Amino acid sequence: MKVLVVGQGGREHVLVWKLAQSPIVEQVFCAPGNAGTADDGINVNISSSDTEGLVKFAQEENIGLTVIGPEAPLVAGVVDAFEAAGLTVFGPTRAAAELEGSKAFFKELMQSANVPTADYNICDDLESAEHYIAGREEEAMVVKADGLAGKGVTVCRTKTEARAAVKAMMEDKLFGEAGSRIVIEDILEGQEVSILALVDGRTIIPLETSQDHKPAHDGDLGPNTGGMGAYSPTPLVSPELMEEIIDKILIPTVHTMKRQKRKFCGVLYAGLMLTNQGPRVLEYNVRFGDPEAQPVFMRLKTDLAKVLLAAAEGRLSDLPPLEWDERPAVCVVMASEGYPGDYEKGRFIRGLKEADALPDTKVFHAGTTQRREHVLTNGGRVLGVTALGDSIPEAKLKAYQAVKCIRWDGAWCRKDISDKARE
Repeated sequence: MKVLVVGQGGREHVLVWKLAQSPIVEQVFCAPGNAGTADDGINVNISSSDTEGLVKFAQEENIGLTVIGPEAPLVAGVVDAFEAAGLTVFGPTRAAAELEGSKAFFKELMQSANVPTADYNICDDLESAEHYIAGREEEAMVVKADGLAGKGVTVCRTKTEARAAVKAMMEDKLFGEAGSRIVIEDILEGQEVSILALVDGRTIIPLETSQDHKPAHDGDLGPNTGGMGAYSPTPLVSPELMEEIIDKILIPTVHTMKRQKRKFCGVLYAGLMLTNQGPRVLEYNVRFGDPEAQPVFMRLKTDLAKVLLAAAEGRLSDLPPLEWDERPAVCVVMASEGYPGDYEKGRFIRGLKEADALPDTKVFHAGTTQRREHVLTNGGRVLGVTALGDSIPEAKLKAYQAVKCIRWDGAWCRKDISDKARE
């Protein structure tokens, strides 16, 4: 069959790469893709927000499975459009995608499902937000824009910082309409882990665990980013803890969504804080994590196309257990100078072939574009350099050896990805 992957980041590149390995897949298209997806698949010049264009292409090319990568088209209802056209698509509907599309909905659903999360308050206007902040005993809190806002989360250590964050979101419209409603919640302390599970509405199949690194600089310092690297598996999640996460978090969430007539099919991605009181849900995403997908899928041995097709068709319960490479994987994100702030695009990247030629190593493209025979930077997070090793330190060493092969003006990365596994 032919497969279409929608999106243009590192997550989409690893999906294209993995799906292309399937014996049941004839061709993999990526819309709009990047320089890496052009190597491992066929790029199609259709924006991920062009629902009508995507549906038309899938119909004309007789696409057997479409996999939606980013959250924005899911929240906008691209899956509903594909299903209405009779096309097989992997991802949640608009109603189910609200789990990521609205922080307020997410918090209220956690309460309905009795799933542990931070205490919170939803504010619809600046006055009520300031009143709530003034009445809190604790100085520290987290302020979140309700809608999709990229980096719409501000960790505030004082009430003054919280008031400034609220004003920026609600009055100055820093995140547009996404910040017209906000959630203020308690800060949770502990280690953060990512749990990704495939769901077909009834059956839940967890993937191997991973841990992301959100802050920009070593030691978890600096501003939050989209993720500066990840590794899999994480020793922070024992088999016993995984059972607890499935029983107390994933199953109640899926059942409550079904009761609310928002049947969830796709990827359920739980960002968890491992507190002294047990795991607490920080957020839910409704798509594969980026960069978590890179090390996780680097380790997957099972045919991904068969798995995602079964999920889209409601047949996950028919599948045998997933098979995994026992070796851990580490993904190091190489970023543009200035990221997560302003950065320049169009810088020539050198050394990609040398890095990809290293054993057990794959360079996944995120923010890249092709100009004739040259690959250029086209985003803040540019590459996800990923490697397998017999241990986490060995996988880290291999990943950074590949990083050293790659150069462009202003390239940088964290140097401590995966060190949390030894803490």
